[in-house]
Amino acid sequence: MTEHARDLALVFAGGNAVGAYHAGAYEALHAQGLRPDWVVGASIGAVTAAIIAGNAPGDRVAQLHRFWQEATLGPAPDPTGLLKPRQIYNGLHALMALLWGRPNIFRHRLPGAWSALPWVPDDVALFDNAPLLQTLNRLIDFERLNRGDTRLSIGCVDIETGEEVYFDTARETIRAEHILASTAILPAFPPVEVDGRVLCDAGYTNNLPLDPIFATEPARDLLCIASDLFSPRAPRPASLDAVLERANDLIFGSAPRRAIAALKREYALRQQLDPAGPAVTLLHLVYQAGADQLAAKSFDFSPSSIRDRWAAGHRDAVAGLERLSGQQTDGRDRFTYVTADPGEPSHAARATRTG
Repeated sequence: MTEHARDLALVFAGGNAVGAYHAGAYEALHAQGLRPDWVVGASIGAVTAAIIAGNAPGDRVAQLHRFWQEATLGPAPDPTGLLKPRQIYNGLHALMALLWGRPNIFRHRLPGAWSALPWVPDDVALFDNAPLLQTLNRLIDFERLNRGDTRLSIGCVDIETGEEVYFDTARETIRAEHILASTAILPAFPPVEVDGRVLCDAGYTNNLPLDPIFATEPARDLLCIASDLFSPRAPRPASLDAVLERANDLIFGSAPRRAIAALKREYALRQQLDPAGPAVTLLHLVYQAGADQLAAKSFDFSPSSIRDRWAAGHRDAVAGLERLSGQQTDGRDRFTYVTADPGEPSHAARATRTG
């Protein structure tokens, strides 16, 4: 697959350390010759999207590797293949990241957590994500990013009004501060003031930001590939940590499910009103966390977990493209939903035809 006759948009969800999944997925798409016209992201998804938009195509995968190599907490020996040792290994790495930070992403701030004590001044966050600002300026060519070769949109939330805010290179200049604001998940990281608005991560409200892509009807046929980091499906939890992980996944994974259901309804109506209009295909890649992953997986930067997530993204993207190429269509469907997850059905949104 070396080119596409339709526009290509990539959407990346938030999830901190789980975002290595995005990099593996993009690596697989890049290897298939897919070059996005538009990239959209929130939180670590915004970082991924900005690295893609802010580098020449030949440099993108290398810069993603560089980002995750710097973020990885190691070197450290891989654990055994047994489940419990791997869980302990992952948990210890998450704890170490929380205790020591990651030099290219975040560090401790003062007073931070100490502000909970009655005699300590108030603070609004546990960590300082200023190191990420330096990393973004090192890995991203902002002149290229704002030139518009690949359109970039990033999502934030106005902390005072609760309004979702999107910055878009089609309308304005995006700086590293905009991306930093998109990563400011509360209360881990402090909100960021940009152009008079105090902004934070959109994860709690819209972790997979499909809205910019579908706010208006695409002008031509579109393939949208969405890389999601929290699955609404999982086995029944059997431990307290698994329950906590499940709660976390449901918080961040439910909004995308509702958004996709709304798109299916919208395009079923479009099918009835204008069956010859531009067709949309949504390929939905969703990270399925293994049994070794804990509730603190978003802070687990262990070498094994980063490697496994990258490999999972690569594997799911390949599987998704294979399912996409095998999708049967009669050329009349306005909306087709495809997922790499064999437990979820792919289908086209079809209108009921009469007469």
